[in-house]
Amino acid sequence: MSESARHFAVCIRNDEYEESLQLRKIYEVLEDAFAEQHNMIRVIDEEGEDYLYPRDWFLPIELPRRVEEAIGGLTHS
Repeated sequence: MSESARHFAVCIRNDEYEESLQLRKIYEVLEDAFAEQHNMIRVIDEEGEDYLYPRDWFLPIELPRRVEEAIGGLTHS
């Protein structure tokens, strides 16, 4: 995925997944056609793995480019 195609979302719900998702935290979203068809979202969670979660547990957000770059540098180091 190119740097310009990165997407992020804020976690607003984590039912039974408190160890994998932190409320109010920003997560990187990965594009996934299967997930979209099933009302899910693929995010990189607290374990550093990409996993499917219900879409309504997240709110998509737009970040300034500098913030996206800084977060990207942290998640891919």
